[in-house]
Amino acid sequence: MAISRDLPVLITTVEVTWIEKVVERWLRFGRPIADTILDPQRRMLSFSSGNVFAFVRWAANKYGTVESHIDIVRTVGSGEDYQTVPCVQPGGEVLLHQSSWPRVQRVLEAIDTVEAQDIDPTEVSPDYWRQLHQRLEARQQPDAYTKVRHRAWPENGMP
Repeated sequence: MAISRDLPVLITTVEVTWIEKVVERWLRFGRPIADTILDPQRRMLSFSSGNVFAFVRWAANKYGTVESHIDIVRTVGSGEDYQTVPCVQPGGEVLLHQSSWPRVQRVLEAIDTVEAQDIDPTEVSPDYWRQLHQRLEARQQPDAYTKVRHRAWPENGMP
């Protein structure tokens, strides 16, 4: 009898919350395999391993913004290493993390630029998100993600 060496699939969950102008935790892109409504303000999104999503966390009090973050995360399989991210269980491979609304906006603009080329951001090379993170951290202008670069990524059909 052969013993399967395949590890079980790990499901990653993301709790999104929308309490207008108080707590806004939402998915900018991603392909959940399930969407469960918890209550009128909260939902639980489930992802299988190997998926990429962008998760925005923003909160404010009567004085203004107190939290502003974006994470682009690749979900992991059972046995893979991962980093923890608030509201993401168990966590994932963080490809990009930015804090402060101006930096979050720069990432959102980069995502918009990718989508304007008819490229699904879930299919973008993970190295691009890492490079974008590093460039923003270094306060440098990030390189654009182009269709040529997208086609050159092995996951998109090139040898």
